[in-house]
Amino acid sequence: MLKGIPPVLSPKLLKVLAEMGHGDRIVIGDANFAAASMAKGGILIRCDGIRATEIMDAILTLLPLDDFIDHPVTLMNKEPKHAHLECPIWDEFKGIVATHDPRGADACTMVSRQEFYAMAKEAYAVVATTETAFYACSILQKGCL
Repeated sequence: MLKGIPPVLSPKLLKVLAEMGHGDRIVIGDANFAAASMAKGGILIRCDGIRATEIMDAILTLLPLDDFIDHPVTLMNKEPKHAHLECPIWDEFKGIVATHDPRGADACTMVSRQEFYAMAKEAYAVVATTETAFYACSILQKGCL
């Protein structure tokens, strides 16, 4: 056991976070996200029983966000046919980012589902959560200390 390490961060996830370099990206997928397919040939970390918000907050206690770019946090936007869906988790994500980065919600950007998938396929690692909120997927880009 280590002091100051959020308990939702497994040894495997801690190793991955330590291995990541400046500019590397880590995906946090919800329960519907095709995590195994996106991580094919790469690193997949299962975080069953953990919400995407919990894992984002825990990761951001250790991972600096990239300040060489304007938006180091990418959120998956809704498909037009889901325009009516409420996505309060986006506000939760932005609030978490604001507690860890001085840019606050301005550090976040939204991209289409297809653009998100393309980015996810190129990410260093994919974290699969059991988050059930709609469109609760994000990508974090690592910065420097």
